[in-house]
Amino acid sequence: MSSLVILGAGEEQLPLYRAARGRGLRTIGVDQREDRPALSLADRFLRISTRDHAAIVDALAGEVIAGVVSAGSDTCLMSWHELSRAFRTPYVFPETAAVASMDKAAFHRLAGSSYRWGADPSELRLPVVVKPTDASGSRGTTLVTDPADLAAAMRHAMDNSFAGEVIVEEFIEGRNLTVEVFLRAGEPIFSVITEKRMRGLVIQGHTCPAPIGDPVRERIVDKAVRLCLAIGLTEGPAHFDVILAPDGTPYMLEVGARSCGNGYPRLMRALYGVDTMAALLSLALGEPYDLRPEPERGPEPEPGPEPEPEREPEPGPEPEPGPGYGIIHVLASPCEQVGTLLEVRGLAEVRALKGVADAEVIARPGDVVRPLDQSAHKLGYLVVTGESAAAAEATLAHARSLLKLDVEPSSHVLSAGKDVHAGH
Repeated sequence: MSSLVILGAGEEQLPLYRAARGRGLRTIGVDQREDRPALSLADRFLRISTRDHAAIVDALAGEVIAGVVSAGSDTCLMSWHELSRAFRTPYVFPETAAVASMDKAAFHRLAGSSYRWGADPSELRLPVVVKPTDASGSRGTTLVTDPADLAAAMRHAMDNSFAGEVIVEEFIEGRNLTVEVFLRAGEPIFSVITEKRMRGLVIQGHTCPAPIGDPVRERIVDKAVRLCLAIGLTEGPAHFDVILAPDGTPYMLEVGARSCGNGYPRLMRALYGVDTMAALLSLALGEPYDLRPEPERGPEPEPGPEPEPEREPEPGPEPEPGPGYGIIHVLASPCEQVGTLLEVRGLAEVRALKGVADAEVIARPGDVVRPLDQSAHKLGYLVVTGESAAAAEATLAHARSLLKLDVEPSSHVLSAGKDVHAGH
């Protein structure tokens, strides 16, 4: 029986495993940790770093591989390319897209970035953002406004870089947006722009759709598509971090040539009726895919006598409008220091609320949890929808009031329990 290889088994990849299981596909999960939340859904598990494609190839000797896929992480993209080549899968992830996603300097060179960046902070005016060239999710990233803080920021970025390389970027004031596009034969078949809900440099969620005008939206999507083609990506998803300056100029900060993480797939289905994970699986397996909204399906009619001739229908109530707005909210530890998660309360009540499309806590009681200073330290997410932005915000506020994450702060918990963080 052939298998689908899914790189990573963390929260970001959970939607892929669920979609694959729904289709009856045999999956092989790859991750360097054996306590990842998606592993219970995998038919086979390889405890290997998703960056070590040579070791993965060796471990899969004799297996029939139908496809390779991942979502929500840049770390494994070069392995996606190498494994799809090695196993001659129907879809081969493009090497140039992997390079642009995993090396911020390479992306800036390809994109012809219109703001200043480099490896030497002395060449740029403060404030600047110092970050690893090959990390994501705000890991190792610091906003520097004082020259005295530069050396520590450089060391912090270096410590969080796989390659030991750092990039320094001019800080641009503006609105933080994300644009996600899904391509087929070089043309966008789906696109959406969200506004990030930020706390400093850390993303705490997304508001969808971003409240921007159509001309700005079209300009951002067009730029994203042109950059996808520039990095060699003509099929599948990509998302870009964007700063929209006060003068209306969109600055593309970086690209991830893969689907966005958190509750993005679920929110896209709830708001727009599109299943991005199903399309991604079909792409990986070499099958046709589309992202048209799924039609509402009612119950199958019961067999019975021939219907009477149609009559003019009686006037009835207007149909209720569907949700037009959505919010992804990242769940975080309520403590400002390392702690142990003791209990999760109110999750069932939250899931029962009207307007809650998804609610998931990936951390378990006994896990070591950390403050949300990078995406890897999130504990889960809430996805809510509403007929208006205010309605979605109200549902989120209600859900947050019901959901309680009890954490015991301690400076001595590192030796007990599991440490909740991303690791492929």
